[in-house]
Amino acid sequence: MKFLILSFLFFIFSVPSFGFVVLIDPGHGGKELGAVSTIYLKDRNGKKIKKKVYEKDLTLTLAKKIKQKLEKHFSTYLTRSFDRTVSLEKRAELADTVKADLFISIHFNSSSSHKFHGFETYYLDNHDDKAIKKVEAIENIGMEGENKIINHILIDLVIKQTVGRSKKLANSIHDTVGQKMQKRFRLRDRGVKPGLFYVLALSKRPGVLVEAGFMSNPKEIFKIRSKAYLDVYAESIAQGVVKYYGTLPPKEIPLF
Repeated sequence: MKFLILSFLFFIFSVPSFGFVVLIDPGHGGKELGAVSTIYLKDRNGKKIKKKVYEKDLTLTLAKKIKQKLEKHFSTYLTRSFDRTVSLEKRAELADTVKADLFISIHFNSSSSHKFHGFETYYLDNHDDKAIKKVEAIENIGMEGENKIINHILIDLVIKQTVGRSKKLANSIHDTVGQKMQKRFRLRDRGVKPGLFYVLALSKRPGVLVEAGFMSNPKEIFKIRSKAYLDVYAESIAQGVVKYYGTLPPKEIPLF
């Protein structure tokens, strides 16, 4: 009997935690292209051809890979599963609909300077950094007028409730990305940073916004487009989430 009880308890605590819900948000989509990069490839005849690369496509590809890896452990959803326009408000509403415990927004960076490169991870909090404000201006497009004022009020409330857990999640993901990606792909670690992103505030739960490399860097864009890069980045984010989950206080598990 003792052996049966121990076996049952082992089963309970080793099964995937499907009561824990992760919502993955592929940034942009549809009419919102996000960052756009122009690259030159060669066709079969060696002729140089020009190709546009859109952030909205890369975020969706990476988000699907993350979902595939995370759904082995948790209930996992996407805010969009194909190329369509989804407002920031709709993305946040989905977090309520699926009762998400975590919100992970996927993006790729861009700059007017081709020199910038590397990865960074944001969590919702106040700051005074001018460089971060430039990133916010890009990712917060679509919020104007009265909504913008309301969301500034909302941000302060959400920060108080989520900043500790969001920062912990950001560090867990970022550290894992660094361990797996930095040497292999020669990526610069740009750090974990606070940022005032409306999509994180509107979700009203612990979350991060990932900037997974610079599309504006002529060398980095080719890394970003590769299957190996996206596979390892997805695995890194998934492992970071699993590690974060392991630090949470145990919840009561219904046995029947």
